[in-house]
Amino acid sequence: MWFGGDSMSDESIPHLRFLIAGKLHRDFIVLPDGRAVNDVLGGSLIYSAVGATIWEQSIGLLGRIREDIPPDWITKISQKGMDVRGVHPTPAQGDSRHFTGFIDMDTRTHREPFAQYSRANLPFPKELLGYIHNDPVIDSRTQSTPFTLRLSDIPTGYLDCTAAHLAPLDFLSHSLVPPAFRQGSINTITMDPSSSYMNPAFWDDIPGLLKGITAFLCSEEKLRSLFQGRSSDPWEMAEALAGYGCEMIVIKRGSRGQYLYDHRSRARWVIPAYPAKAVNPVGVGDAFCGGFLAAYRTKYNPFEAALAGNISASLVIEGTSPFYALDALPALASARLEFLRNTVRKA
Repeated sequence: MWFGGDSMSDESIPHLRFLIAGKLHRDFIVLPDGRAVNDVLGGSLIYSAVGATIWEQSIGLLGRIREDIPPDWITKISQKGMDVRGVHPTPAQGDSRHFTGFIDMDTRTHREPFAQYSRANLPFPKELLGYIHNDPVIDSRTQSTPFTLRLSDIPTGYLDCTAAHLAPLDFLSHSLVPPAFRQGSINTITMDPSSSYMNPAFWDDIPGLLKGITAFLCSEEKLRSLFQGRSSDPWEMAEALAGYGCEMIVIKRGSRGQYLYDHRSRARWVIPAYPAKAVNPVGVGDAFCGGFLAAYRTKYNPFEAALAGNISASLVIEGTSPFYALDALPALASARLEFLRNTVRKA
């Protein structure tokens, strides 16, 4: 395993097709059914990568992580066939713990973990003692964090990929990394925005961010936050964003599925969520993004890409860890895809 470095010889560097950039967490979750999942691998980076791996292989991971992420977790990621040379430990202050408590399938909180464990009559995990949910208040247009991606973080061979997905990161990462990707062979770039900049204060910065992006894969909540005071119509919002140079807009709506808008054809699709047996909604939106990227780069069909993303999400939501979906029978994803294809309607 090569981890956070570029020590491989040119001859041994694997040929990668896809690149996923994001974050890793130590997840603590109070599930909707009242059970708890404590101190397990999580974060947008792994869930997006799993969503893509359901359909394709040859995926490289890119991200900065704190040193409290257990090294054996990185080993396990590598054993699942993902390239981890782009995962870089950094001695930043703070920790990687991330708490999510579900009130129901569509309502979650990241605050007051003690109250959430108590509500579910669960013992509070000692590994979570001292945890404080803290979103640093910085202007990410000009201020970097220890987890802002640097161009030097991109290992040899990663720019030979042809498709990349940027999971939620700070504004600087989302602004500076796509041009670097385009200097290589990457010509398909999808992006899931961070809630840290999806607000009216960044309104004038969004057009530059979206120019040249293949698909903007945004939750409905983030989209409404950006457009507050301007519009509440989802199709109107999608058209406005696509007008800045983005080919496709996907609005992720949780258990209600997705809206898909293709700017080139002006086509609109309403895609219901596959009726999976929902267990753990954490990472489901990220899995959608990974599946979308893999399918779009293979078929160049936005409708088929959204279906594949939907099925990736359906497999992830049925387990309590990101790797659960990779243990599913290969034919299951294809069967679900065929079923879902027959339920979609154009708007």
